[in-house]
Amino acid sequence: MGARPAVTVAAVVERDGRFLLVEEHIRGQLVLNQPAGHVEDRETLLEAVIRETREESAWCFAPAHVLGIYLWRNRRTGKSTLRIAFSGEVSNHDPLALLDRGIVGTHWLTRAALEAAHTRLRSPLVLRCIDDYLAGQRLPLEAIAHLDLNAAVHMHAVKVG
Repeated sequence: MGARPAVTVAAVVERDGRFLLVEEHIRGQLVLNQPAGHVEDRETLLEAVIRETREESAWCFAPAHVLGIYLWRNRRTGKSTLRIAFSGEVSNHDPLALLDRGIVGTHWLTRAALEAAHTRLRSPLVLRCIDDYLAGQRLPLEAIAHLDLNAAVHMHAVKVG
């Protein structure tokens, strides 16, 4: 059995036909991506996407919907990523905040501008998430549950008992 996929979250934010993107250095290249990153130990998916958006863009993200769950395998590296994307709004931008290591700035770009810059996208997930957003794909936040082992055991006991 191969390595487990990295579990990541991403924020898709649209304002007036433009999407929030971060520009970051990855393996010696400058690429574009949604504010996104790995889920940390003991962190819920919602906590992770809020934290990652703040750290990478200096915006406060308020998730409104689950946009989708995407499994992508990078052919070049062989590594897999499981991305849970959320759509929502941002507020309270802090222009003086230090951004995560590797992030050089944020941009509000149209879908057409991103398609024109397709060679600079971190992965195909960037446009796929935007296309799903534009197609109206939305799931309620309640579709995401965070259970620890004790909560799962308790739920099972309640159903059985």
